[in-house]
Amino acid sequence: MKQSERFDLIDRIGREVQSRMGARDVGPYLKRFGLNILDPEDAMRSKWAYAKRVLAGASDEIVLRIADDLDMDAAAIGEASLPPTIWQSTASFKLFISHVSADRDKALRLRECLEPYSVSGFVAHEDILPTREWEQELLRGLRTMDAFLSMHTPGFALSSWTQQEVGFAVCRGVKIISFKMGEDPTGFLAGRQALLRKGRSAEDIAAEINMLLENDTQTSTKLAAAKSGGNEIPF
Repeated sequence: MKQSERFDLIDRIGREVQSRMGARDVGPYLKRFGLNILDPEDAMRSKWAYAKRVLAGASDEIVLRIADDLDMDAAAIGEASLPPTIWQSTASFKLFISHVSADRDKALRLRECLEPYSVSGFVAHEDILPTREWEQELLRGLRTMDAFLSMHTPGFALSSWTQQEVGFAVCRGVKIISFKMGEDPTGFLAGRQALLRKGRSAEDIAAEINMLLENDTQTSTKLAAAKSGGNEIPF
């Protein structure tokens, strides 16, 4: 988030708090987000100024979370900067795993095997909470991902959702890994060299994905930064 955007957003949050909360409610509300609050009596003079002073030392992520919690509009909260719920408060490398709903278990199994490499996979059919709008949370994942993995199982090319996700990744210019798993990549991905299953386990595929990300200048720095910082599902 640009500094100018941050200052503007904090100001908007302050005004939102001013209009919606009592003076004695502001401190406890902000404390819920792990912030160190000031003397509660300060809020009696100006809730807007009080909130701005507390938020001055908050991280961008916390500022965005508070704006989201207040249901502020997308333009006001910098929607492009707000990650989906699963990626909030994580330093892991963010990998969007595009898949058809019928193969959610395979996507989850692969995500599980990527975790030891500090790679956090976003699996839409699992990671979108019932209280979140589906499209909104999906777009957050696409807007904040560090790389994109397409799982080409049968039916991938016919799914309007997966094809839109591919188009989004292509337009953003992020690293794309096409994983051939029973179906050939088509459209924008047809000319790319695909990662082949070859009967290998999810652990083996995860290890190769890690290697591909480590060896690509587009992703190696973010992955290195991420690394420094239950029941097995059939695959």
